[in-house]
Amino acid sequence: MDTFNQDSVIITPRQLSVLQEIEAFQARQCYSPTMEELARSLGVSRPTVFEHIAELREKGLVEPSCGKARSLLLTEQGKKLLKDAVGDNASDGDNAFIPLLGCVSAGYGIEAAADNQILGLTELFGRTGDLFSLRVQGDSMINAGIVNGDYIICKYSPTAENGQIVIALLNQQKATVKRFFRDKRSVRLAPENDVFEPIFCTDCQIQAIVLGLIRRL
Repeated sequence: MDTFNQDSVIITPRQLSVLQEIEAFQARQCYSPTMEELARSLGVSRPTVFEHIAELREKGLVEPSCGKARSLLLTEQGKKLLKDAVGDNASDGDNAFIPLLGCVSAGYGIEAAADNQILGLTELFGRTGDLFSLRVQGDSMINAGIVNGDYIICKYSPTAENGQIVIALLNQQKATVKRFFRDKRSVRLAPENDVFEPIFCTDCQIQAIVLGLIRRL
């Protein structure tokens, strides 16, 4: 299960990014974005934005503001879900990076040497505007080193190459993390755990590619 779930409200990673962009735009401009501005910011078409907004309104996460041209507002439930999903400190500069002091051996040891740099998401994964994270629930990817409770770092992408680990949307409502393979007839979403069976489908949508993970020991 890789969608974000709070109080029985389930949203996809892309829907979460729509909520994030609405909040960020309002913080910058003090008014809500238009559909066109949302589409431009997210790199999708206006019909796609309309579809996401319709689903978010149905779930009670956004609402119109009467009498205003820019009428998209987060509901209290939407604000709470977004706060829980990204945390209170998402915009805190102190959390943007941590010191990178050098290397440590996992073998017989290496000479210690100071190497004062910084370690941030941009240095590791590229533009942060293309990234989002998900908390993993389940054990289907343990042989790939992804275990229950991990936070995976994902990059938005509508396509993937064979062998990449992806976030795929099934039946327009359920997202899963699996290894992607495509042949002439269908897509195979392969688990990395022999207990689980692969998923074969012809209509899944690739949402993102998994680039890495964060784990607290």
